[in-house]
Amino acid sequence: MRQKPMAAAPVSLVQNLEDAGCGPELVKEFLALKETGDVNGQMRLLRIHRQCLLDEVHTGEKRIDCLDYLVYQMEKENAV
Repeated sequence: MRQKPMAAAPVSLVQNLEDAGCGPELVKEFLALKETGDVNGQMRLLRIHRQCLLDEVHTGEKRIDCLDYLVYQMEKENAV
């Protein structure tokens, strides 16, 4: 069942989206879906954005692993 569209998005909703790393275009699309009552579309956008953030975390973890390995190798080579 679709919910009634809201006239204006609460500032807290926009702030939460921005705090979650959503850019202006994503916020605009999310709010447009909210106005039409398309909760499934909103959820789809949030899931996609979440996956992008998670991919960034995994990329960062891999980079940290590479640095840790480099430090390990350097310490091993320079051990007295």
